Amino acid sequence: MTALIPTWIGGDLVAVDKLEAHQRGLRHKAVSVFVMAGEDLLIQRRALGKYHTPGLWANTCCTHPHWGEDPLACAHRRLSEELGITGLSLTHRDQVEYRADVGGGLTEHEVVDMFMCRLPARCALAPNPDEVMETRWISLNALNAAIRMHPTRYTPWLRIYMAEHAAQIFA
Repeated sequence: MTALIPTWIGGDLVAVDKLEAHQRGLRHKAVSVFVMAGEDLLIQRRALGKYHTPGLWANTCCTHPHWGEDPLACAHRRLSEELGITGLSLTHRDQVEYRADVGGGLTEHEVVDMFMCRLPARCALAPNPDEVMETRWISLNALNAAIRMHPTRYTPWLRIYMAEHAAQIFA
């Protein structure tokens, strides 16, 4: 099934196939979620079957809203689909734009609605193996150190978020 995502072409917001948007480097809508428990952020390692950035570490959850889908509804949908997490109270933190080469001739040019949730303790997870191969709770300091030491193990967008937008996300 084709996934149509909200994409800007010539100033108009239109529905475009997700793969086509990445192949052409078109500016499109996205959602990123950050779930914290205490001082630790939940990150995920993308499944090897993903068509771009397989096996790389990313934030808790990230995706593209379907055509006509509200960003908050999208964030909740993907938390459930990717990690089996439901019922969180997400707070909209900001909207940012970035452009990054994600390999294989593909480009993410995203306008991202970022959502955050702070939990008192780690929540139960049920990762979907088609989406997520591994999860980890990690402090922001340890994550920044790991990204500095081995940047290619992390998705371009996570590196951008931590380097340029951490204050907006985690404040």
